[in-house]
Amino acid sequence: MFAPPQPPSVPVVGGGLFPVRRVFCIGRNYADHVREMGGDPKADPPVFFTKPADAVVESGSVIPYALGTSNLHFEGELVVALKQGGSCLASAQEAAELVFGHACGCDLTRRDLQAAAKNAGGPWDSAKAFDDSAPIGPIAPLTPQSAEELSTARLRLSVNGEERQNAALGSMIWTVPEILIELSKLFRLEAGDLVFTGTPEGVGALVAGDAVTVEIGALPPLNFSLA
Repeated sequence: MFAPPQPPSVPVVGGGLFPVRRVFCIGRNYADHVREMGGDPKADPPVFFTKPADAVVESGSVIPYALGTSNLHFEGELVVALKQGGSCLASAQEAAELVFGHACGCDLTRRDLQAAAKNAGGPWDSAKAFDDSAPIGPIAPLTPQSAEELSTARLRLSVNGEERQNAALGSMIWTVPEILIELSKLFRLEAGDLVFTGTPEGVGALVAGDAVTVEIGALPPLNFSLA
C-alpha cells in the first residue's frame, strides 16, 4: 500500500490554509478577450470547465514547462474561494454569501491543444486540466473594505517585468454573483471550491525561464516562474 496524497490547500492571509475541493473556471468572460479569440461576447451563455484540485500551485513556486505543448499561455484571473455551498442559487445576495475570499490566479493553457479540441469539437480537458495549471496567490478573506476595493480594481499580469494584461474587473461580462448562480445550475457548489473568473485580453505564450506576476488591487500578488 501507499500513503494517501496530501489534500491540496492554499495559504490564507492572516494564517491557516484553505482546503481545496474543486476548481471551476469560466471562459470568455471579458469582452475584449472574447473578440481576441474570434468570438462575439454577447452571443453565448457562460462556458465552464474544471481543473483538478491538485493543479493548484502556491505563489513563489517554480513549475516545469507543461508536457505535450509548444504553446503554453498565461491567463491572469481573479479567483473566488467559497466558504459554503448550494445549488440552483436564486439571487445575487444568496450567491455573495458563499464567498470566503479572493486571490490572484493564473489559468495556464496549452493553447495548441485547445485549438485542436475546438476544431474537432472535443473537450478542453487536455488543454486546461493538466499538472500545475492553476497557480494561485494567498487568499484574502472578504471584508466590506476589500469588497469595495475590488469593485474598482484592475487586473495586471506581467512577464519578466513587462506588463501583458491590464483590465478593470468591472469589465467582466458575468459578475461574480452571476457566475456562481450559473455554476450552481450545473454543479452543487461546496465549501472549498475555487472559481477562476476569466481573463481579459492580452493572453500570450510563455517559455522556460519566464517569471510571471499577477496583481489585483490590494490582494497579495501571485508570483511564479517556469523551469
